[in-house]
Amino acid sequence: MFRPPYVIVAVAAAAAATVAVAPVMAQSAAEKARIDAAKAAGVVGEQADGFLGFRLDSDDAALREAVRSTNAARAQVYARSAEAAGTTAAVAGARMFELNLLPRIATGEWYRNAQGQWVQR
Repeated sequence: MFRPPYVIVAVAAAAAATVAVAPVMAQSAAEKARIDAAKAAGVVGEQADGFLGFRLDSDDAALREAVRSTNAARAQVYARSAEAAGTTAAVAGARMFELNLLPRIATGEWYRNAQGQWVQR
């Protein structure tokens, strides 16, 4: 069935909006605070695939669990978003990074670009 481009864009935008809210809701306040502190310290950063990654090694078990839990929640949201938009979870995650995560990265924080390089904003 033919769908005009504006319909596809609208569906993708709606899916991206859903992705933007759901990962935050999945985090507890303590997990969010721990991850935010690790981002500010340069230990953790956003990645071009839409997931959190460790820029530096950390022995903090609670931080590692917070990142694992957040990434698991994001994976579920990306899968649902991809299904709704007719794409893949990898595309949904990358789109989330480009549209919602990258613009929110604060000055001084780190992110891993699509080439796999850690870049400081």
